[in-house]
Amino acid sequence: MSLTLSPIGIIHTPFRTLAECPSNGRKPQPVPVCQVTLKPEFLPGLDGLAGFSHLILLYWLDREKPKPAGWKVTPRFDNQPRGVFATRTPNRPNPIGLSVVALDRILPDGRLEVRYLDCVDGTPLLDLKPYLPSTDSEADASMGWLTPHRTARPA
Repeated sequence: MSLTLSPIGIIHTPFRTLAECPSNGRKPQPVPVCQVTLKPEFLPGLDGLAGFSHLILLYWLDREKPKPAGWKVTPRFDNQPRGVFATRTPNRPNPIGLSVVALDRILPDGRLEVRYLDCVDGTPLLDLKPYLPSTDSEADASMGWLTPHRTARPA
């Protein structure tokens, strides 16, 4: 089986290299405003998006490192090797990135201004969806081995 994915747009961030990318889009302070530019044929798909405060962005991590041997990585903040599926590493079998972003505004030309991205400028956008707190949030979710590394949220 083979799959074909075609980007629907491009993500613009201030991060020019992988080394500049934060490991978590909520870490930079101040949080930069980024832009999402859709291809013109997809602009009608934004109809009805106004009023949502957050979005889920799916994107292709086209500049990632080679796949890890044995599908294990040692996170930069932990000294124990972990399976890629127990981490948020971008080095995955299929380098698909996912971010929940705050939608600040939709510009008149259809560009989206968002916050909380952690990808390189020029990253191909695969899809976007409205974030629904009643569906997409699990208040009782546990974080396994990552619990002590929880990202602090502003009060």
